[in-house]
Amino acid sequence: MALADFGGAKLILFIGPRIVVIERDHADGIPWPGYLDLPGGGREQDESAEACVLREAQEEIGLQLDPRDLVWCAQLNRGVFFAAHLKAHREMDIVFGSEGIGWALMTPQDYATHPKAIPHFARMVRTYLATRA
Repeated sequence: MALADFGGAKLILFIGPRIVVIERDHADGIPWPGYLDLPGGGREQDESAEACVLREAQEEIGLQLDPRDLVWCAQLNRGVFFAAHLKAHREMDIVFGSEGIGWALMTPQDYATHPKAIPHFARMVRTYLATRA
C-alpha cells in the first residue's frame, strides 16, 4: 500500500477468535481517555502505513508481526486500519507496553457494540467483519 496522506495506523488483531483491545489512560488532554482502543498509533517521519502499524504492535503489545500477517486494509479519514489473524496460543506472547492501563481480548462483536469502544474504531471492526461474512 502506498498511502502518503495518513496520520497513523490501527490494527484489528485477532488472537484466535478474539481481538486485542487496550484500555486508554484516563489522563487529561488525550483523545478518548479510558476508552477501549486498538493497537496502533501515530506515524513517525516518512514510515509507511504497514511499518507504522507493525512498529506500534511491537511497542504496545510486544508482538512482532510479519507484513504478510496483514490481511486487510482500509483508510478512514487520515487513519489506516489493518487486520491480522494469529493463532490463539500467541496470547502468551503478549507483553503489554507503557501506553494505556491494560489490555484484554474480546470478541469483535462485543467490541463493536461496547459503549467504551472508540466509535470510529468500532465502525471499522464492523466493516472488516462484513467483508468476511
